Amino acid sequence: MIKFRNLLFSSPVYTFSVIYLVLLFLLSITAPLLPIDPNATNVSNMSQPPSFEHLFGTDEVGRDYFIRVVYGGRVSLLVGVLAMVTATTIGTFVGLVSGYFGGWVDNVLMRIVDVLSAIPWLVLVIVLSVFLRPGLSTIIIVIGGFSWMSIARLIRGETLAAKEREYVLYGQFIGQSASTIIFRHVFPAVLPTLIVAASASISGAIMTESALSFLGLGIQQPMASWGSLLQNAQSSLQRAPYMAILPGVFVVLTVYSFNNLGDMIKAILQKEV
Repeated sequence: MIKFRNLLFSSPVYTFSVIYLVLLFLLSITAPLLPIDPNATNVSNMSQPPSFEHLFGTDEVGRDYFIRVVYGGRVSLLVGVLAMVTATTIGTFVGLVSGYFGGWVDNVLMRIVDVLSAIPWLVLVIVLSVFLRPGLSTIIIVIGGFSWMSIARLIRGETLAAKEREYVLYGQFIGQSASTIIFRHVFPAVLPTLIVAASASISGAIMTESALSFLGLGIQQPMASWGSLLQNAQSSLQRAPYMAILPGVFVVLTVYSFNNLGDMIKAILQKEV
């Protein structure tokens, strides 16, 4: 904890990133307590610029844009976290099994990873959108289900190194089962790398969700995400540029902060080694 505090305040970049993410999560969690309906329209107050009454202005149908951005952040963060959990779970399992057992198991799993990595994600999304209804669950499945390959490669490499350590070899010598060795000895050895990869994958998931929603393949109305807000703002760029600038700034700052958080975690783990 002391190392974390020292590193946190040693760099203004780390300090800003952590404070920003904490405030963003708190705002997202407490959003339902705010006395503003994100879907309440007011045609007499359309496309109003930011003011004391509406901090971020209003959108094309008179909805308060501040609460729309806040609720959009809730969705984007939810997609980022759940897609990260999905991707890291699949990638960790594949990487551990592939790296530990080797041989034909490793060859088969890595060829699957190679094939999936070679297919552009946009093509996968378009194909899946034919069979799955666009929405929150679909976007989480698509991002999480097709972004685990890099994590699998990373964990496989760490597993190959970990399984040569003395305590792992001793576990094999005394007859411990493969599952016991993997989850009791190998997994803790690769956990620091996994934590860093997971923090980075959240920012990647948020960027992907924003891109898909911007293309109309992600979050659908009336639900909002930062990507869908950017998509809706295309028709209002001249008369209401803030509708594109505000969610765009939040996307950039959030991705930037998660990347810095991953760097900070990596620095802490390296100092502990």
